[in-house]
Amino acid sequence: SASDYVDLVLVNIGSETESTTVRTTLAQLQLAANSYVAPAKRKATRERVGNGLWALAEQAEPASDNQLQFVTAFATAASTATQWEQVRWLRDGETVLEGLEIDTDLSWQLLVSLAAGGFATAANIEDALAQDNTSKGGELAAQAKAALPDVEAKLAAWAFLIERADQPNTIVRSTALGFTHPASVELLGEFVDPYFDMLLPIWKERSYQIAQYLITGLYPAPLANAELRDATRGWLDDNPAAPAALRRLVNENLAGVERAIAVQERDAA
Repeated sequence: SASDYVDLVLVNIGSETESTTVRTTLAQLQLAANSYVAPAKRKATRERVGNGLWALAEQAEPASDNQLQFVTAFATAASTATQWEQVRWLRDGETVLEGLEIDTDLSWQLLVSLAAGGFATAANIEDALAQDNTSKGGELAAQAKAALPDVEAKLAAWAFLIERADQPNTIVRSTALGFTHPASVELLGEFVDPYFDMLLPIWKERSYQIAQYLITGLYPAPLANAELRDATRGWLDDNPAAPAALRRLVNENLAGVERAIAVQERDAA
């Protein structure tokens, strides 16, 4: 089951030395905790994953790739006030892990986490951008702003992506990543209908690459519920004449949510 997989990873990943394997497994761990575990177990599982990743970061060899990967994964997985407090202490230098350098990139990753948890403000993000006014800084600032867990921030990110066609690919991708951050999954339900309403216009008006980013990146996959599955099937049923490439992207989104629901049911058994 997904819950067993989570435990298996947390117990064993500390001894894995192949960097790519660690990265891939950590991504699968987050997917399992956020979408594959039965909904009734999800809150407790996400907390367990955050605590487990922090313990792994503390135990990792100083200055190792594993240490950095566990810290980054912990920041992404944080889901409680205590965990976000730890993220803040790490970013501010109050908590120090031997050998871990809080460089500009990691500082941004920690700030995105704090923003997603509601422990950083738009003003904090602007301050960070003023200190790192680079293209990469701009991308991460966009991600952090879109991750803020309030309806206004989500609406602003949505309008930014849907109504403005002048944004570079990297900013579009980063904003979409923040928008669907699992820490504020409960806000995504409001965007299911607008998502399907925008598919045909976006496909028609934007370049293939940008349309693909938006159709894949704004799909509220973290909801991983029957409502999203049914809405996706409904759009496909109602739009048989939609361009084949667009239907393929929507079908791929549907396959992901169907898989999540099937695994959730097994995990609940």
